[in-house]
Order: sequence, then structure tokens, then C-alpha cells
Amino acid sequence: MPCPLSSVIASLLEKAALDNGFNRELPSLGEWLAFASTQCPLSIWLAMTVGGAFALSQHNVVIALGTIGAPFVETLPAGAVGARVVPDIPTLHHLIRRAFQLSKTLPDELLHIFAARTATLPRTTEAERLVIQRVGQDIFRQGLLDYWEGRCAITGMAVPELLRASHIKPWAACETDAERLDVYNGLLLAPHLDAAFNQGFISVGDDGKVIPARTLPPDAHEVLGLDGHASVRGSIHAHRPYLRWHRERVFRLEADPTQTHQST
Repeated sequence: MPCPLSSVIASLLEKAALDNGFNRELPSLGEWLAFASTQCPLSIWLAMTVGGAFALSQHNVVIALGTIGAPFVETLPAGAVGARVVPDIPTLHHLIRRAFQLSKTLPDELLHIFAARTATLPRTTEAERLVIQRVGQDIFRQGLLDYWEGRCAITGMAVPELLRASHIKPWAACETDAERLDVYNGLLLAPHLDAAFNQGFISVGDDGKVIPARTLPPDAHEVLGLDGHASVRGSIHAHRPYLRWHRERVFRLEADPTQTHQST
């Protein structure tokens, strides 16, 4: 059960919410303090049990949080669909921040942002359509920076200025804007891996492991950091349909590939 909140504990929980994007205080529910954000659609509830309990209102964010924290198995506050328990306040800060980042991108927040920003833009000429595409790609890049926490999905390199927002299924090949702006249709990659991925010299299996093409020279494996253990960090369950498309349509399986692929 959540513990009664002293003024000190309540202040710690309020600070954890405010510092990590939840700037709207909602009516509390018993021992649960409730918060929302002007920047994402997620609502959260915080209580003190061990280090902290964290409940939230979006099922897809609960899933995407993966193994951060332990499952909370007691009664949830009204409106919550899942919860986690963490051992200390610093971990609670990390969990709230991660939920905030995910809520800004899942399930179709990027599409909503794109629709709002392009609603009044003309689409008659090719030049006008290219403007629309650039807006979408900028939104997509920011979404991937949030989703992957500003780190390369494979190497973990945390230099956002050097990272590329790589569509798994390219913009031009997507049938809808929902596909183009689906955060699961993207990997944030270091430039050398982005180039190799876009040209089909590497792909990613359903288990997250990086697969080098048979046509990739052995010395290139070393340069690219492909030591047999390279893999995507975290869960890629929702990325799998796009990754299968990439393996079937882009990945260089044959010894003499004729397939080429343009980066987006």
C-alpha cells in the first residue's frame, strides 16, 4: 500500500513530476498525487512505497517502459492503466522522464503534430510538397531523439548533432503519413551505421541483433564496429514489421545485389 505522504515526501514527488515535464497538478486521489503535462497527453500518479510508485494513463507507454522499475501489483488509482515501483527517488526521476519522452511520440503524437503544422500549407507544386516533407522529417527526427533518448540505437553514442534519423521503411515507400511518422519506423543511428543500413549492408533481426550482409567485406565489419555482438538497445517488438520490410526489400542478401536504396 502507498504510505501516507508527509510534506517532505510530497515535495519530493512534486519536484520529480515538475522537473520531468509534468507541470499541471491535478486533484489527488488518496495517497496518490496526480499530474499532467502541457507538452504530452500522459497523466501520472505518484505515491510513496519503498522508493516510489508511479502510475500512468497510457497503455502503450507502460509497454514501452520495458523493465524499468518493478510491476506494481496493488490497486491502481482511477484512470491509470499500469504502474511501476522504483527503489529510490533518482530512479523515479528517470522513469518519469522516460515516460514523458515516450508519450510525446506514442502512439501517433508525431502524426498529430505534423497535421497541425501542415494544415494550412499548400501542396499543389512539387516544391510545396517538398516543404511538407521537410516539416515531417524534422518532426520525425525530434521524435526519434526523444524515443532513443538522444543516443544511437546501436552504439549508444550520445552526440545528437551527429546522429541521423533513419527511416526503416523510407518516406517515399510509405503509403500513409501515419507510417512515415510512426516512431517505430525509425532508428536513431551514428552516421556510418545510418549509411550502411540505408544501403542494405546491415539490417536488424527480430531479436534486435545487427545482421551484416554477406557482401560486406570483413575489414568493413571492424570499421563499423560489427563484432558479432552489435544489437539495438532495448525492446524492438513494435519495430519488427518495419524491420522485416527492410530485410525483405533493402538488405543485400545476394552475392551480386542489384538493389539500391536512397536515404531519407
